[in-house]
Amino acid sequence: MDKLSFLNGIAWISVFVSLLLAFFLLTVKTENKLANRLFAFFFILTAIDLSGFFVYEFIEGQLNLEVFRWTTCLLGMPLFYLFVLAVCYSDFQLKWKHFLHAIPFLFVNFIFIPRFYAVGEAEKIQFFKVHNQMPEILFFHITVEVQYVFYIISVYLILKKYKALYLENYTDTSFSTYKWLFQITTVFVIAHTIVVLKNLLRYTNYNESFIWANILVGSVALLITCWFIMKALNHPELFRGINSKLKLTKDILPEEDKKPELVNSQNELIHAQIVTLKQYMTEKEPYLNPSLTIQELAGQINIPVRDLSILINHHIDQHFFDFVNEYRIQKAMHILKNPSKKDLTVLEILYDVGFNSKSSFNTSFKKYTNLTPTAYRNS
Repeated sequence: MDKLSFLNGIAWISVFVSLLLAFFLLTVKTENKLANRLFAFFFILTAIDLSGFFVYEFIEGQLNLEVFRWTTCLLGMPLFYLFVLAVCYSDFQLKWKHFLHAIPFLFVNFIFIPRFYAVGEAEKIQFFKVHNQMPEILFFHITVEVQYVFYIISVYLILKKYKALYLENYTDTSFSTYKWLFQITTVFVIAHTIVVLKNLLRYTNYNESFIWANILVGSVALLITCWFIMKALNHPELFRGINSKLKLTKDILPEEDKKPELVNSQNELIHAQIVTLKQYMTEKEPYLNPSLTIQELAGQINIPVRDLSILINHHIDQHFFDFVNEYRIQKAMHILKNPSKKDLTVLEILYDVGFNSKSSFNTSFKKYTNLTPTAYRNS
């Protein structure tokens, strides 16, 4: 089997697996249907892009269709960006303004009209022969790279804000959404870097290296897609969105009043609220609920969510996530040192104190004690 046949084989498998994953995402039962549909269309576009390794066998003479297929990659990153928003924020909905993300795709196709779409077959064939030197193609490649950088940065900023909001409002220690999306984005950055390096070979005389680079790109795409399928099959309900109306504490902090008597009064109120909060945490142990949120805790102690968020994240100077986990760790430490409970395994203890992940428990425990749970028990 020669290199081109091997490349075509990988491309066929990659396209099939991408479409299989898209089918799974469109049919799996989940509450977040919008996110799944957006990701499914992303993989359909990926399949269309990967089909470029063999599609010429079926669309011979259909040059308009081939150029249009090239430009569909400009819809991929907007779909991924919207997918991340839909996963992170449970109340996200598509609006007409989101169609503005299709402008680069429409504009690039528009600039192909004068010297490609609107000319005769002979001119199109000539265009293809020297397409690497055509200004339209150069503009197309620059647009792809600029768009990619813009959306990757935008996605990382969304994830940064999502993580901050999560830590201030939730205590679910699995934290799967952020980790999963961060992994996906990082993998895409690595894969795209490989594609860029491969495309640079197009403008050199290393044709042999270019073919091997295409094989590498196809193999990487196949591995990434298989990884997505394994994740999707093992975690069909992986994502937990948060409300997009949530605000960071630093964005809702009130202006400090400079009048001494008001400052003293406010400090006394804050001190009383902190005492009440810590007493409630110790006596009622609400942290034993692994999915405790700041909204639920605010309702239990009858403090407005906004005030409780400022109290914990600003005045106590801890994320809600860390504030609650500290009580969980303290209870776990007490159990681990209790001779009457020496038969309890570490796994049983972590579930008893409100954790739902062994890795998260070990990480948090070591953060507070500099020891693993087992080492602490034996010390």
